[in-house]
Amino acid sequence: MSPRGVVVREDGGTVAARVEELDESLLGHDPVRIRVHYSTLNYKDGMVLGGLGRLVRRYPHVAGVDLAGEVIEDRTGTFAPGTRVVVTGFHVGERHPGGLAQEARVRPEWVVPLPEGLDARRAMAIGTAGLSAMLAIMAVEQRGRSDRTFPLLVTGAAGGVGSIAVAVAARRGWGVAASTGRTDEAPYLRSLGASSIIARAELARDDVRPLESERFGGAIDAVGGSTLATALAQMAHGAAVASVGLAGGDRFCASVMPFLLRGVSIVGIDSTLAPLEDRRAAWAALASDLDPALLAEVTREVGLEDVPALGPEILAGHVRGRIVVDVNR
Repeated sequence: MSPRGVVVREDGGTVAARVEELDESLLGHDPVRIRVHYSTLNYKDGMVLGGLGRLVRRYPHVAGVDLAGEVIEDRTGTFAPGTRVVVTGFHVGERHPGGLAQEARVRPEWVVPLPEGLDARRAMAIGTAGLSAMLAIMAVEQRGRSDRTFPLLVTGAAGGVGSIAVAVAARRGWGVAASTGRTDEAPYLRSLGASSIIARAELARDDVRPLESERFGGAIDAVGGSTLATALAQMAHGAAVASVGLAGGDRFCASVMPFLLRGVSIVGIDSTLAPLEDRRAAWAALASDLDPALLAEVTREVGLEDVPALGPEILAGHVRGRIVVDVNR
């Protein structure tokens, strides 16, 4: 039987996704052939399923920006058959056939062997969102303050990146101030380890002063826009801010004062093309610093047939935590 996957097609300007059997032309011809066990759903997947943002340039297209499974064949000889692996980034699921399928074919330089302590399902519960969160935390810790006097701010805290950032940062000894636009998520965020909850409206301000009282020792910002500007004005001296997403817009309206007078730094995190050594370090840290029981609590599992209908739910912001897709269900 041919492998099955979520195929996105365009017809007369209308984009629609459905589960189909995949032929060779849809899978591509890259040398590493992987039997996929699990994929996941991120905001980018919602955009791809809905035909938004021109992330996909050619249809039909196999969706899915993440995948985890085992190597069936590698024509380059880099990976032995049976090697457990994870693939994220490098425009998989956007410009390249993705992981919401029972088989994938990718380049060897995109593949990371799963570290001890991670299986395919847990790796996809972490996924691109978790990888981005870990890369952001590592950047804040490497470039910012060495102490934990002030809490770490996490914006968009109830989303995929935010949820994992809260849980991992708390486990690494940070007090975590979790910002969300959904105040009913406060109990959920506290269960992840957040020490305080901040309403998004408190940060999404247009009247922010160039410098305000030092409040945060760093930030993982998954919102951008005015939220990022407000957060920067409240950073402590020497703090670092890792910007992960731009859900609140790409306008940068901050003053230079936090950078000049407080030595604040800002770094952009894009896991799509992160160097392999950074990916390996981040996955190893996630294997040790993310409580498996806690991760299970923030994970919802669905089958391949459930995926097409979930695009609108993702885009509407109704998804909490992580959605893992069992592609064989």
